[in-house]
Amino acid sequence: MTDGTRTDRRSQAWFGAQGRSGMVYRSWMRNQGFGHEVFDGRPVIGVATSASELAPCNAHLTRVAEAVKRGVWQAGGLPLQFPTMATGETLMRPTAMLYRNLMAMEVEELIRANPLDGVVLLSGCDKTTPAMLMGAASVDLPAVMVTGGPMLNGKYRGQDVGSGTHVWKFEEDLKTGRMTEEECFFAEGCMARSNGHCMTMGTASTMACLAEALGMQLPGSAAWPAVDSRRMETAQEAGRRIVGMVEEELRPSRILTREAFENAVRVNAAIGGSTNAVIHLIAIAGRVGVELGLDDFDELVRAVPTLVNLMPSGTYLMEDFCYAGGLPAVLAELLAGELLHGGPVTVTGRTVAENTEHAERFGSDVITPLGAPFQPAGTGIAVLRGNLCPDGAVIKQSAASPHLLTHRGPARVFDSPEAYHEVADDPDLDIDENTVVVIRNAGPKGYPGMPEVSNVPLPAKLLKAGVTDMVRVCDGRMSGTAYGTVVLHVAPEAAVGGPLALVRDGDPVVLDVPNRILRLDVDDTELATRREKLAPPAERYTGGYTWLYTQNVEQADRGADFGFLRGGRGHEVPRDSH
Repeated sequence: MTDGTRTDRRSQAWFGAQGRSGMVYRSWMRNQGFGHEVFDGRPVIGVATSASELAPCNAHLTRVAEAVKRGVWQAGGLPLQFPTMATGETLMRPTAMLYRNLMAMEVEELIRANPLDGVVLLSGCDKTTPAMLMGAASVDLPAVMVTGGPMLNGKYRGQDVGSGTHVWKFEEDLKTGRMTEEECFFAEGCMARSNGHCMTMGTASTMACLAEALGMQLPGSAAWPAVDSRRMETAQEAGRRIVGMVEEELRPSRILTREAFENAVRVNAAIGGSTNAVIHLIAIAGRVGVELGLDDFDELVRAVPTLVNLMPSGTYLMEDFCYAGGLPAVLAELLAGELLHGGPVTVTGRTVAENTEHAERFGSDVITPLGAPFQPAGTGIAVLRGNLCPDGAVIKQSAASPHLLTHRGPARVFDSPEAYHEVADDPDLDIDENTVVVIRNAGPKGYPGMPEVSNVPLPAKLLKAGVTDMVRVCDGRMSGTAYGTVVLHVAPEAAVGGPLALVRDGDPVVLDVPNRILRLDVDDTELATRREKLAPPAERYTGGYTWLYTQNVEQADRGADFGFLRGGRGHEVPRDSH
């Protein structure tokens, strides 16, 4: 130890301790080859990485961590890398969303339990970004997010193809005979051709952009492709910056304000972002005590046009978005139109307005100007109300068919997504293009975990007849890479006795998006009679994490977090056991 040792760092409760305790903490760290000088009170920075080969979008984050650590060393800090679980949507069953809250708990507890003064959060796939932000927000130590970046554009037969989005397109082509099994197999390798997360404006890209919009990620860093050298430059800069944030005591609670969340909600509309952002932003806001409700996602965006022309709502992909100016160009357009708050502070220590002062937009096809937007104001996420969703439901208008946004049709009810898939290819299935397909028991408690199953493919016989879309209603979620006229997040869900549990085949369902209505056109007396006969579902789980989840998960309109995790628990140094 040196005479210049800093004693006011949180980490010094470990490394600056005297006697046996200090000896234990320092000596065991030195088995990794650290010299005594690193315990001189410099900021100790955790590098939390969700790298995992079971989460393909996150598999490259070990290399990103090395770049972060270079930056921390450059700025005079001590970087210590540690793993977190990874919630990869592509492989995990029944759904990665079941484990988002578990990951958030793990991240929170790991940060609090260890000798850290700040943390860099390395994420990739859909749920890892919100889970890390939730955990870090609850601890409230200085933190900066570094997302892993999107894949390079997919290429198939001379055309750009988007991960996720083209899965649905290829499936339809396969069912209608426009594509062979061999062609589909070949296309798989063309769709995901580099490290990184989905390069469409799916949930992973959306949450990367919203982490930047919230001020928790460095400007421009959401869009650099995973394999671009500037992804590593960004990571290295984040490592340098977190040391400065520790010195400035710039914590998430100063960044994640009500105005920051309002910005993120509006940015989600402008980029044509995922409906999953609704659930994740509400959950993150709950960790810092910011009131953010479902109706905010409707009211705050009515004046916001869609500026970004990306799949699934548009044509281009994240690589194009990056080269067109990335999120700073979008923020600059919105600020010019007085549609954003310019004052919230960000991880740079500067405000949103200061960060975007020199932002440029290159071309007008990918990021359109505010005066000539890709889609007009009012085409973002709409929040629906009615006797079928008293606590709300959402629909992504930009991904829906305009002629179906006002629709009345008979319900065809399925008690699970699997029940639908069993009969979807039956040529005698009693469904036509006017039918409203109702999928229930896919919510947070009912499935469990609220999987991305709501956008079930159309019945084969309708696809062959040239039908391209139909209304679907579900208490589950939809991939941000998907499209269609799909009503999502119906709350309360069927499994807790929500009205979706009362729907029967043939019941008229009314969808009126312009007036924000989703209604079951059935007499209240009849619905009350049905409710009296409704038996509560049997509890399927008696132990383990899934039991904990089903007993404590809140509904979609509350962010599907655990009630006992709302709010912050701080970063008080745990007791010394030595």
